[in-house]
Amino acid sequence: MILTGAGISTESGIPDFRSPGGIWTKYDPQEFTYQNFVSNRAHRERYWQMSLEIHPVLAGAEPNAAHRAVAQLERLGHLRAVITQNIDGLHQRAGSSAERVIEIHGTALHVVCLSCGTRLPRDEVQARVRSGEAVPDCLECGGILKPATVSFGQAMPERETTLAFEHAEHADVFLVIGSSLVVHPAAYLPVRAVECGAKLVIVNLETTPCDRLATVVVRGKAGASMSEILGAMAA
Repeated sequence: MILTGAGISTESGIPDFRSPGGIWTKYDPQEFTYQNFVSNRAHRERYWQMSLEIHPVLAGAEPNAAHRAVAQLERLGHLRAVITQNIDGLHQRAGSSAERVIEIHGTALHVVCLSCGTRLPRDEVQARVRSGEAVPDCLECGGILKPATVSFGQAMPERETTLAFEHAEHADVFLVIGSSLVVHPAAYLPVRAVECGAKLVIVNLETTPCDRLATVVVRGKAGASMSEILGAMAA
């Protein structure tokens, strides 16, 4: 089992939203809660304006060596599933099977109508924003269009969360790549895996609250560290 966080995608040019210089140093995250988005058109307009800065970065990013290493682990038959806290779709673009990727925080690459459930490619909706629509509404029913991500104050997706914990409980090795392990419930996944007998391996630049539980801690960048691990497995 693998859990990935923002640290695996920073090497693809996607900044960690929580780090210095990240998006939440420019905007107040409390402004962009789910409740504000659904209840206030002015907040939706503010979000879509912010998206003009964020989306091109996500859409233009390419998978890096760490994403490719994860995909290779699947091809070698070692990987049960990938749980990702990221919303960028880079695991799938690197070759990981869509059915093995559990996007616990959703995806920024699609938009969903909160009324009729219509699901659209994000690029299609972003084009409307770029052309001057301050708040793109659903063309089918007039409902609220929202990125298919989990916003602040929004309930976690039940299916993905349940699957993630089921996989954690059956893992032989639980590998964390690039997660600070401070955002719950994802941060509890490695704890649950260890409780159920898994060996925990953490690859991260900084210390995490779960380092004390780990069998191995690799303090390094995701791409170089995963390339080295993959090479050692093949040796």
